[in-house]
Amino acid sequence: MSAKVALEDLKRFSRSKRVNDLARFYKTAPGEYGEGDLFLGGSVPETRSVAKRHKNLELQEIEKLFKSPFHEARLCAAIIINLQFKAAKKTQERKRIFDFYLKQVRAERVNNWDIVDVSAPWMGVYLSEVEDPMPLLIKLSKSKSLWQRRVSIMLTFALIRDGNLEPTIIISKALLADDEDLIHKAVGWMLRELGKKDVMLLRKFLTQHSHIMPRTMLRYSIEKLPERERKKWLAERK
Repeated sequence: MSAKVALEDLKRFSRSKRVNDLARFYKTAPGEYGEGDLFLGGSVPETRSVAKRHKNLELQEIEKLFKSPFHEARLCAAIIINLQFKAAKKTQERKRIFDFYLKQVRAERVNNWDIVDVSAPWMGVYLSEVEDPMPLLIKLSKSKSLWQRRVSIMLTFALIRDGNLEPTIIISKALLADDEDLIHKAVGWMLRELGKKDVMLLRKFLTQHSHIMPRTMLRYSIEKLPERERKKWLAERK
C-alpha cells in the first residue's frame, strides 16, 4: 500500500461537476479561510471508503496524503490516522500517532474545519492519558492559525466524554475574543456538549460570559437548554 495508490483510488471518484460547488462550500476564494484549496469532487462517504481500504498505511505514506494539494487526500489521511489511533492497544503507540498528528497540525495540513472535526475529537483521547494537557491546548489556542485554534477546542471533546470538563472551560475563555466565526461555532459546540454533562457548569459559564460571547457562540452553546432559558440568555446578550 502507498499514498500513490490511495490517491489513485480517490481520483476514481472524481466528478468535475462537483468541484466548483465544493470550492464554494469550503470557502476557497481569495481572502476566504480555504483560499487555494483544490478538490477532486468525491463525496465524504467515498473518501471514508478509501481510508478504510488503506487503513494500514505507514505514517510516512499518510504524511504524503497530508501534503497533497487535494482536500479529499488530506481528509482521507485524517480518517486513516483516526482508524489507526482507535486500533492502537498501547499508550506508546497512541502517543506516536498523536505526535504525528500534531506535526501535521503545526504544518498547516489539517487546514479546514471538516479535517479538524473528523480528527481532533478522537486524537484528543490521548490527552486523557497525559498528566497535564493544558500547556499544549493553551499554546494551540494562542496560535495565529485559525485551524490550530479550532484544534485546541475540538481536542477537548474527548475530555468532555471522559468527564474532564475544566479544559473546555479554560480554552473557551481563551477564545472568547476570537474574531473568527468558525471558532465561535466550535466553542459554542463544545460548551453545548459540556452542558450535557454538567448543565450547572454551563450556566455558570454563561452567567460570567454571556454578555460578551459572540452571538453565534452563545446560540450554539444554549441549543439544548429549554426555550424560555435560551430566550433569557439571548436577551442578556443584547
